[in-house]
Amino acid sequence: GGRCGRNPERQPQTSSSARPTFCKAHTHSTMMSGAISKGATPVVRAAQVQRTAAPLGAAFSPVQGKKVAVRAMKSSTRTRKHKVQVVRAVAAPDLPDISLENDADSLTKSMLKHFQYTLGEDPATIASSPSEAYRALAYTVSERLAANFKKTQDHFVKTDKKYGYYLSMEFLQGRALLNAIENLKLEPEVKEALAKVGYTMEEMVQAELDMALGNGGLGRLAACFLDSMATLNLPMFGYGIRYNYGMFKQNIEDGFQTESPDYWLDTLGNPWEIVREKVKYEIPFGGEVVKGKGWVPEETVLAVAHDNPIPGWNTDNTISLRLWAARPMEEFDLKAFNVAKYAEAVEARQKAENISSVLYPEDSTNEGKQLRLKQQFFFTSASIQDILARFKAGGHTDWNELSNHAALQMNDTHPTIAVAELMRLLMDVEGLEWDQSWEITKKTLAYTNHTVLPEALEKWSKELMAGLLPRHMQIIEIIDANFVKEMKAQGVEEEILKKIKPIGEDEWGPGNDVVRMASLAMVGSHAVNGVAYVHSELLKITVLKDFYGIMPEKFQNKTNGVTQRRWLAFCNPRERDLITEALGSDEWIGDLYKLQGLRDVADDPAFQAKWAAMKRACKEDLAELVKERTGYTISPDAMFDIQIKRIHEYKRQLLNTLRCIDAYTKIKAMSAEEKSKLTPKVIIIGGKAAPGYAMAKKIIKLINAVGAKVNNDPDVGDLLKVIFFPNYNVSAAEKLVPGTDLTQQISTAGTEASGTSNMKFAMNGALLCGTMDGANIEIWEEIGQEQGFIFGASVEEADGIIADRANFTPCDDFLAALKRVENGDFGDPEFYQQIFDALTGEEGAHYLPKDFYLLGYDFPAYIDAIARGDALYNDQGAWIKKSILSVAGMGKFSTDRTIAEYAKDIWGVEPNKC
Repeated sequence: GGRCGRNPERQPQTSSSARPTFCKAHTHSTMMSGAISKGATPVVRAAQVQRTAAPLGAAFSPVQGKKVAVRAMKSSTRTRKHKVQVVRAVAAPDLPDISLENDADSLTKSMLKHFQYTLGEDPATIASSPSEAYRALAYTVSERLAANFKKTQDHFVKTDKKYGYYLSMEFLQGRALLNAIENLKLEPEVKEALAKVGYTMEEMVQAELDMALGNGGLGRLAACFLDSMATLNLPMFGYGIRYNYGMFKQNIEDGFQTESPDYWLDTLGNPWEIVREKVKYEIPFGGEVVKGKGWVPEETVLAVAHDNPIPGWNTDNTISLRLWAARPMEEFDLKAFNVAKYAEAVEARQKAENISSVLYPEDSTNEGKQLRLKQQFFFTSASIQDILARFKAGGHTDWNELSNHAALQMNDTHPTIAVAELMRLLMDVEGLEWDQSWEITKKTLAYTNHTVLPEALEKWSKELMAGLLPRHMQIIEIIDANFVKEMKAQGVEEEILKKIKPIGEDEWGPGNDVVRMASLAMVGSHAVNGVAYVHSELLKITVLKDFYGIMPEKFQNKTNGVTQRRWLAFCNPRERDLITEALGSDEWIGDLYKLQGLRDVADDPAFQAKWAAMKRACKEDLAELVKERTGYTISPDAMFDIQIKRIHEYKRQLLNTLRCIDAYTKIKAMSAEEKSKLTPKVIIIGGKAAPGYAMAKKIIKLINAVGAKVNNDPDVGDLLKVIFFPNYNVSAAEKLVPGTDLTQQISTAGTEASGTSNMKFAMNGALLCGTMDGANIEIWEEIGQEQGFIFGASVEEADGIIADRANFTPCDDFLAALKRVENGDFGDPEFYQQIFDALTGEEGAHYLPKDFYLLGYDFPAYIDAIARGDALYNDQGAWIKKSILSVAGMGKFSTDRTIAEYAKDIWGVEPNKC
């Protein structure tokens, strides 16, 4: 430690709290040593805080009247090569009131001010500059968010209640503008202000790029959680990475997926964030552990904080999504530049910034794997350093009290290196002994599991871990040895321990020892939860079975939800207004169980007519979007049948595609009279395939090939359209979900942990066609199975069917659909050979057993479920009633309920309204 030798910068302090706080966190992790002495003089105490404290929120807030401020003064005093600040108390000057007004005229003036002075544009051109007008509006709204954010963070500091911290590699936020305006209750004023400069709200919303820091359900869930944390007034922080690029932008070229960078930051940055240049931590990598010196890293980068204020609904509480950006220790090597080594002059910066450059870099190479592990440790270490600094800034000196002031939730296995990192910081930096550090770590950490697929439980080779994080490998080896010793003393069998201990042989690559991150999390945390009832129960009998036998008290269920603000009230204002009218108030936006009141009007013909009109208007909006994105013209008179989610074999987009082929084949064989009785249908499938997932990319190609064939066949006309929706993201979902009649939730039973798109669709009045898997089961328990179309093998049946697959022959319709692909009706059959191998090939032809996801077995029941849906759709009165009743039963599936359960059962965090 002690190498950076930097002077802490001057920082004015205007808090009236008796405990001074600073917005400068020392850049070296090892300087977070020594607790603040309560008996210290004000000068010494403030200097100590300056060295150790991380800020909570906004850096500075003007106040009126005379206050005592702390002004930092440079000093030549040094401790371990670090300059120490000496501070003195001075009187703060009288400052003018700069509070913001929220009337339409004030908002207009603020927009014009930012248009001219922030963006450097001529105000006279604002009506012809929608992109710049959006940014001016974003700065206007974000100023008002920042005011609430500062007030909230000051309140949290003053009250000093326990914080919760949510660590996640993904936060799929989507657009921020509408969410901020609605939560600030500024919609009428903003609309009036925009009209004065020639714009509508919709034009401004469309001008914003998605904040695409996630891949799918995991990241979108984390974003919904933040909304509920703020709404419930919980003192929370979200922690993640400020990726320069999102997952990727999906393009469809000749039916194939191609990828291009998703530069969501644009060229002008993010108007919603507050950059905390003074909140930075050193993150070490590589090197070796030297006796007497400790960890001597080969490389060190800086993690710089960027706060993204997250507002709650019907409250001023505004919390932070704190994202870390990677920076080099030294920005520029002038010596290298001066001798014409221009690439070397910026090499350190480029190497550091790679860490926070791209979400989920391709990891088929050793370099890719190393970068992924670097990303995980980078944000986890920065977050924990920040958390510990905040604990010390509160004047806390007893580390045994950490778990009473901080609860850390690890979202999936990505941040589970936190177990070893918290141990390292407590021992190597704070000087605690092993046993004390271990007890603190277990009490502070909790882990959320998101999968029952063994291959999805993250593992890192010992070689990679030891090379990149040598000190952590040492710590994990001790954790592993202690766990084995403790379990043997309790009588746990050797064979079980080999399977579950944190270090063991990789079953997917025998002969290679790996660090099992899920096992590390299980051993090093006090709670583990699944994300739907069936998922949590499956964990106990599948991937975490042996842990459940040893430590059943750790297991909990926390069924996922979605925020009804974004996914109903804000994205579907027509339905929002109709519900509010029926219930007599908008209280349901904060208490979703109040939707039960819709059951009283589900049979009312007048209300049904309004509901049908609302759904048609949403479908018209969606038809416009489909035309814009794909070129296809679709009629709102057709049934809109939609499946949108990440492309994966277990989610069974391939099953949906084969049913499209089956429907196409049958329509072609129909007489004119038979065709006249059909209800026109538009089938839309959307989602991204991971760049290295060849099977998923072949499925996308097949969907597009089927669509090209069906949509251009005059014998079919408008009776059937098959459309692949490209570059599916949050903002697209906000149109797709409200416009859906029937949603496909058709994962193989026992494979989907929860699913949340099912909840979004049901809240927006779509009926569900699906399997008894994930949260589908709980949704149907709440809304009634009669409101949907259930099919397929159950969780209990699936294993037996797979075991007996050698004796199973799929139905003729399934084989006929597959035969059309094999005959070349949809392109070169050799390209689809992997699909044939997966479904009907010899054992061993595919990397999974033949038809592992039961497409052939479930196909007849799936076709029957589709037919039942078609028949009901022809009776629009009955369909609309079921749509209303579906919405009425969705109260359980708000993330408000989920987060309240986490706070009560796992975190011990209580509301703290400012």
